[in-house]
Amino acid sequence: MIDADVTDLFTCADGSYRFARWSRPIVPVVFGVEDQTLAVVKGACEAMVALAGHHMAETDPEMGANLMVFFFRDWEELLEVPDLDRLVTGLDDLVAQLVAAGANQYRVFRFEEGGAIRACFVFLRMDAALSEVPAEDLALGQMAQTILLWSDRAFAKRSPLATLPSGQVVLRPEIGAVIRAAYDPLMPEAAQDASHALRLSARLAAAGRATE
Repeated sequence: MIDADVTDLFTCADGSYRFARWSRPIVPVVFGVEDQTLAVVKGACEAMVALAGHHMAETDPEMGANLMVFFFRDWEELLEVPDLDRLVTGLDDLVAQLVAAGANQYRVFRFEEGGAIRACFVFLRMDAALSEVPAEDLALGQMAQTILLWSDRAFAKRSPLATLPSGQVVLRPEIGAVIRAAYDPLMPEAAQDASHALRLSARLAAAGRATE
């Protein structure tokens, strides 16, 4: 990936640059699915965390769980989830906007004082389109989009996943490389300056030379 490609992954539509990764261990919990799908989602989370070289835990000392994934049929169902409005500010207005937009997915991040990701809420409305996606592929794609704070347009035109000739769906190698580089201990947990993307690019280039 060239410098501009990396920069674009964290540059929002309004032109601002914003990057963040998790600092605390990730503790996932999944709502609205059977045990089989639950295992698939948690397995995808484990794989993504391992790729990043990060950590998971059994519980978060403040929230219990800090990565909450909700599967449902209608956005209005979120308004019935006990105390969710205390975790997601402006939930009523958000639901109204998502209904009006006909959206089938949305992610809400909360941050530490220093800017690192503190928690993430993943909302998946299982419409006809999402229902056709195999659980493994859906879970992998969502976990890829929660391991870092990407820009709002990072995957608007191209998924973080790719399909091999065999039909297997995998994380795009270049996206995996960015995730690994972003979790380098020498890199900051959060950044709002595009020079951060140049540091990421340098690590990607160094990793590429190391594998040649």
